[in-house]
Amino acid sequence: MRSVRYGIVCRRLRNFVSNPGRNLGFVCLLAVAMHARAAERDSSPTDWALQPAHVIHNPWRQHIPPTRRQGVPGIERTAKGRLWVVYGRDVESPRNYQIIKFSDNDGRSWSDVKLMILPRQGTRAMSAAIWIDPQGKLWLFWGQSAGQQDGRFGVWAIVTDDPDANELKWSQPCRIGDGIMLNKPTVLKNGDWLFTSSVWKADNSIRVYASTDQGQSFKLRGTANIADAAKRGPDEPMIVERTDGSLWMMVRMQGMAETVSRDGGKTWTPVERIAIRHPTSRFFLRRLQSGALLLVKHGGLDERTGREKLMAFVSDNDGASWQGGLMIDERLGVTYPDGVQASDGTIYIIYDYHRTPHGAILMATFREEDVRAGKLVNDQSRLQVLIDQLPADSNQPYPPQRPE
Repeated sequence: MRSVRYGIVCRRLRNFVSNPGRNLGFVCLLAVAMHARAAERDSSPTDWALQPAHVIHNPWRQHIPPTRRQGVPGIERTAKGRLWVVYGRDVESPRNYQIIKFSDNDGRSWSDVKLMILPRQGTRAMSAAIWIDPQGKLWLFWGQSAGQQDGRFGVWAIVTDDPDANELKWSQPCRIGDGIMLNKPTVLKNGDWLFTSSVWKADNSIRVYASTDQGQSFKLRGTANIADAAKRGPDEPMIVERTDGSLWMMVRMQGMAETVSRDGGKTWTPVERIAIRHPTSRFFLRRLQSGALLLVKHGGLDERTGREKLMAFVSDNDGASWQGGLMIDERLGVTYPDGVQASDGTIYIIYDYHRTPHGAILMATFREEDVRAGKLVNDQSRLQVLIDQLPADSNQPYPPQRPE
């Protein structure tokens, strides 16, 4: 029983459910139950990381654990305009947990915490991602680890059919596979969904999972490797499909690196650094509705800087060259961008600022023409929109944490 994996169970049992809308929840509930029985016979502390975190709906404010450090955000937008955000508290610590909120007025005000991912004792719920699939369903992903880093990690997911509802109904948690995901999935032209994850610092650390049935099952499709162990880290991979059909994966590797697949993600070239300069930190890459690529990074294309000067660029030739250079936020301490584009062309970028002591979660909204001009030319664009920040009485730093 211990050798059974969630992805395998979810895949093999999907035909037992006649209603595809319920399939993920039903199958993953069975998978969780089977692993819970196995855990009863094995007292190893790492087994708790194979059990889902507690998913708490509409928690009382007084029941949310206090924190003095928050960040690593993600953002999505429904077709009707509701914005959803997720971010971590007690980030970069074994106490890490996740919260999500929404806004129905384009980010001018935000709800209370609508969902909290609270890990079991001795485990960590980390590096969340939020995504709306082609059917309009909202997915929430997070990583789990026994302690700070257990060398295996695990990607967990829940999904809701109607993210604009007053009260959301979420599926049971399902474990997709090993690793930490962090970035949004990519939908290929053939309809396949690709999910990237990383088992930090391991051989073949970068994992590519695929779903060919709209998220009803997941299968490991391929891996990519960073040959030099000294250059390995969280990886934080993200994929775009190029116009020639190849897949271009960008990787965090003491800056920016790349790998390419020409067989749908089954095999990948060795991960190698690229010429664009960047600190060891997350960046954001996504294809826009126009067909251009959007890159959000720290500093100019030839500038090596720290976690500051968050800027946006666009490419019309699949990343061979870049133009523009919109300064989103130049302050020291801004980091970890994620984004989404609305159907009207508006681009939403979320990021954090000074996880300790401010713990500020901020948003910028702009359009492709702003990026190309290198300045705001649209009067509806906004910068440094505050979503959340830590209260002043919590601004006493924890013991120093090493940035991930």
